[in-house]
Amino acid sequence: RMVAAVLAGLSLLSLLTCGYLAWGSRRGGAGDAPGNLLGEEPAAGAPRSQPHIIFILADDQGFRDVGYHGSEIRTPTLDKLAAEGVKLENYYVQPMCTPSRSQLITGKYQIHTGLQHSIIRPTQPNCLPLDNVTLPQKLKEVGYSTHMVGKWHLGFYRRECMPTQRGFDSFFGSLLGSGDYYTHFKCDSPGICGYDLYENDNAAWDHDNGIYSTQMYTQKVQQILASHNPRKPIFLYIAYQAVHSPLQAPGRYFEHYRSINNINRRRYAAMLACLDEAINNVTLALRKYGYYENSIIIYSSDNGGQPMAGGSNWPLRGSKGTYWEGGIRAVGFVHSPLLKNKGSVCKELVHITDWFPTLITLAEGQIDEDIQLDGYDVWETISEGRRSPRVDILHNIDPIYTKAKNGSWAAGYGIWNTAIQSAIRVNHWKLLTGNPGYSDWVPPQAFSNAGPNRWHNERVSWSAGKTVWLFNITADPYERVDLSARHPEVVKQLLRRLSQFNKTAVPVRYPPKDPRSNPKLNGGVWGPWFKEDEKKKKSDKSKGANKQKKGKNKKKAN
Repeated sequence: RMVAAVLAGLSLLSLLTCGYLAWGSRRGGAGDAPGNLLGEEPAAGAPRSQPHIIFILADDQGFRDVGYHGSEIRTPTLDKLAAEGVKLENYYVQPMCTPSRSQLITGKYQIHTGLQHSIIRPTQPNCLPLDNVTLPQKLKEVGYSTHMVGKWHLGFYRRECMPTQRGFDSFFGSLLGSGDYYTHFKCDSPGICGYDLYENDNAAWDHDNGIYSTQMYTQKVQQILASHNPRKPIFLYIAYQAVHSPLQAPGRYFEHYRSINNINRRRYAAMLACLDEAINNVTLALRKYGYYENSIIIYSSDNGGQPMAGGSNWPLRGSKGTYWEGGIRAVGFVHSPLLKNKGSVCKELVHITDWFPTLITLAEGQIDEDIQLDGYDVWETISEGRRSPRVDILHNIDPIYTKAKNGSWAAGYGIWNTAIQSAIRVNHWKLLTGNPGYSDWVPPQAFSNAGPNRWHNERVSWSAGKTVWLFNITADPYERVDLSARHPEVVKQLLRRLSQFNKTAVPVRYPPKDPRSNPKLNGGVWGPWFKEDEKKKKSDKSKGANKQKKGKNKKKAN
């Protein structure tokens, strides 16, 4: 009770401020390279107003899985880039792949795109709705060259859904959420298998040389930077497949991790080591080809780590796919010579939707008044240490996921049906309803032989019928003390806020699978299968059939 009282008291304090660490002068290390590796500097007088934007999105990287968060996995490149930039230590994403990517590219919450539920499956006739303006489209309007390398996972059932149709000048990567790192094949279910590596709108069979995808994607990035004119602005979206399962890595990256007993953790460590080296090579290329001094590098994970697949979110609670902090609080930082407060730590509230308006503003673009964004421009918050314009985050409302059998309107004070999975953050307070997902804390010892006993001590015994939780995240970032019973008025306020958000939600898009999606019907390749012509033919046939029926009915009447 005393602990709960202390936590409640702390909620009155305003702690969400940017703290700064003096890292001193910039030192050499991983990621550094001479500025004149080509023997020349960018031409004098080159335009410098619009920065080059490099957004690097890692896949399934756990909150603890970076050196500066205390990981045993070495990440010298990430550590150095973050130390010389601004670490985002109150930064949130979504708990799964598609939701985070959709919010990054539109600046909108899932409830405003219809992608509230789960992810886009390979066999679903679904994609990011075509009426949503995307980040690369807005950047193209102001003269940016836009390129994507890596994982798309925003749908592809029709050609209009492909990356090259959503604002990217070029695309090299995969359309699905996962696949083999070497062969680029993916089976969605037994017998439903296909090839998933694309260059622009076609299967990239010519690039199928058995190269590990992290290295292959990095080579492509280097080629793009080498062929582009650094005096013209570029947006480069690098969505690495790593460190998502399947757990695969080249043998040499296992050298430093033989002592890790847990095989999944060992493989995961090797994958992350390879990713860290890849980002070093990207940074070297930015310097080599004259982009670095006018660049903004943003690094982010798309969701929390999956402990069963080697990831660690310790000391946060939960994992990927949940609305506990371990599923949604991410590794993130900004590195740029253009930052005013380099070497700082930002503890202001930042969400993945914020990159859309932030980057468009930096690029001197315009945000249309009719676009109802959920993101905020947070550049001054990050670069100068100002207060964030954001005071709340709707983590999600999923009306389809109602697995909390004991949820009810009564439990939600008649304001909200607590059977619905939802989560919201307002200032220091975080509210969860329904079934938030796997809720254990998984300590580092869980990955060793000594793990089980300690791990079992962190297991949560659910209170029968519980469907509402309230935490003061500022004072209790590890979600150990539920304050819902102590502060019913705060619970009601946040439930009302959920209800307000829900009034603006669009219908959920989650269609059943389409048998026409089978790669066997498409040359063995995952790719667009929905043809607009077929739809027209069907509608024409149905119209013709209706005319015949009407004619027969007239004869009968006569």
